[in-house]
Parts: sequence; structure tokens; C-alpha cells
Amino acid sequence: MNLHDQYLSLRTLTVFAGIRKDAVITALESLLTADPEKQEEFVGRYCAFTAALYERDTDWSRYLHALVMEDDNICVRQAAVKQPLGALLEDSLAQELITLTALSRLTSDQVTEKLNYNGYLPRWETSAYDFSADYQAHLKELPRKGYGIFARYHAFRIENGQLAPILCPDPQRLDELVRYEREREPVIANTRAFLQGLPANNVLLYGDAGTGKSSTVKAIANEYKDQGLRLIEIKQSQLKEIPNVLETLAGNPLHFILFIDDLSFDSGNDEFIALKNILEGGASHTRGNVLIYATSNRRHFVKEDASVRSGSEMFVNDTIQETMSLAARFGLTVTFQKPKKSLYIEIVEALADRYGIQMDREQLITEAEAFAIRASGRSPRTARQFIDTVNIRTHLQ
Repeated sequence: MNLHDQYLSLRTLTVFAGIRKDAVITALESLLTADPEKQEEFVGRYCAFTAALYERDTDWSRYLHALVMEDDNICVRQAAVKQPLGALLEDSLAQELITLTALSRLTSDQVTEKLNYNGYLPRWETSAYDFSADYQAHLKELPRKGYGIFARYHAFRIENGQLAPILCPDPQRLDELVRYEREREPVIANTRAFLQGLPANNVLLYGDAGTGKSSTVKAIANEYKDQGLRLIEIKQSQLKEIPNVLETLAGNPLHFILFIDDLSFDSGNDEFIALKNILEGGASHTRGNVLIYATSNRRHFVKEDASVRSGSEMFVNDTIQETMSLAARFGLTVTFQKPKKSLYIEIVEALADRYGIQMDREQLITEAEAFAIRASGRSPRTARQFIDTVNIRTHLQ
């Protein structure tokens, strides 16, 4: 197949038409339409394609394979909801995968075969992939690996009303968290049930600052990302975006945790009512593939002022109950409390052992206690900050 025919085969893509927006594919199309007899133009387009590819991979086959497997298209969306494709889509999908398999084997030598140029040109690698077989396997793996943006990333935020990937998410792992196993276990068990399609609860992690509430949620997301779990961080100011997020995720084969960190409302702020409705199952309730995990330092979320308590409204008790009832909407509430001295020291010693800190234990404990007094008190966060400080000091000596 000559270069122009390769270009035409790209133009025939309909199921995978979206990949033509990719910068590497755009550069390839430009190269395939170049005339080898016009050396300057051809070499320029050849090098532009190679440069675009090098930015992402040196293996053209591997790059195209990943692009196809992650593509968000009509076939993958219908397969995700177990909807039959129909004969026309089945045929188009099959033919395009054959086309893409052939295209993935395009070598540097084939492209430059008719170019009369003896100077140096960069090259790319190719590998053997069977796109047809691999894509059928990919469709079966959708509940674990996802498609589109959800195949490439596992943590997201909301930007301008749209889901955007977090390119460098917190790498916290469960095996890096020290102690508080009793508090984390029900959250882990709830998440595992969620991933298995069993009944699971929205979760409130309540308690003192620095005790590992947020770290627990992020570590769980990292632990189970390969089993189809995705994390979406939602700021408190974005609570009204949740219904739109739920619509976006409807029918997606993956499982999602909407993570609201440090939940707390000022008196008079009625956003908590919208969240209550979602948790309770109102018009925009959570669906089978979405749960809400929230953290808070305040059990009742709403900061009450004296006017509420003093009875400026006729039904003071009703108002107080309304503002305090949000916590009851979470099916699972786990309390994280600041550690007593003995647990704090256990955490410090465990972290010291993990990072190979060679210090007399009495001196370590004395300095850790003094550090906690200067900081915000004893907590796992304080213990970690102390160990980091000792590490820095040790390496600077």
C-alpha cells in the first residue's frame, strides 16, 4: 500500500474518527500527503511527525495501539452498557481494526522509500500488535480499565464545569499509612464491596485534623485503581456541580468516589441541603457506580452562631436539627481521633524505622514530643513532619 492509500485509509475511519484529532496522527496525515520529489517539504513533514511521536513514544505501533485502546467512541460506549452494536457497527469496527493494524506496521523505510536523500533522518520503531484481538479483550476489561480519559488517569477534579485529570495525584499508598488500621478497615471493606457490586455506603470520615482522613481516601483510590476505581475531587463550592457529574458518569462501567474534603458550612449557607438531597436520594441521587466520601473536622458541619441558639426563629430546635442532620445521611461514619502519647510515639518509631533513622530512642521520643508541642499537637501528620525534619537535618550534616 502506497503512502496515499495509507492516507485514504486514515480518512475512512468512522468509529475511530476521534483519533484523527491527535497531534501525532495529524502530523502523520500531513506526511502521507507529501510528495517525495519535493525533498525539502517531505523531509520537513517527516521530521515533524517523528518529533511529535518522540514526545510520546519511540515505537509507532505501541503509540497507535494505546491510542486506539483508550479511544472514546460509539462502540465502546455501547459495549460499556452491554448494548448490542448491530451489524453495521460490528462490520465497521472489524474493518477499521484491520486498517489500524496495517497502519501500525508502517516503517521509516517504507515512508522514505521513494525519497532521493542520502542525509540522516531519525527513525521510529514498530512492533507486532493484533488490534482486532486486543480490542475484543479490551471491551471485556472495561469495568477495570475504562476507556477514554478514564483509561489514562485515575484521579480527577472539576474545572469550568468539566472533569479534568489530575496529572500528578497524591501517590499515598495504604501500606505507607502507620496505625489507625481499625479506622481504615471499614472504609476499605466498604470500597471493596462497592467494586464487587455489593451494597455500599456513602462515607463520612470525621475527626481531628492531621489524623489521616484524606490520606485514607487517596490511598484507597490508588490501591484499587487497577480494579476500576476512580477518584473525583470536588470542592465544597462545587457541590452544585454534582448532578452534572452524575449525568456524565451514568452508564460508565467504572466505579467512582466523589471526594469532598474538609466539609463545613457557615450558618445561613443552604448548600448543605443540596448535598442532603443527593445523599438521601433526591432528584439527582447517587447511582450504582458512584459513592460520596467526605471528610470533616466538624461532626455537624454547620457553624452555628449565637442567634440560632438564642431563638431568633420561631422553631429554633427545628433549625438546629436541620443543620445537624447531614451527618446522618452518610451510611458509614468513621471517627479519627488525635492519638494519645503512646500511639503517637508508636507512629514516630515506626516511621523512623521505615526511613532508617539512626537516633537514640529516648532522644527521638523527647524531640518528637517537643516538636508536637511547637506544632498543632500530636497527630500522624505531626509525626510525619517530625520525621521529615529529622531526615533533612541528617542529610545536611
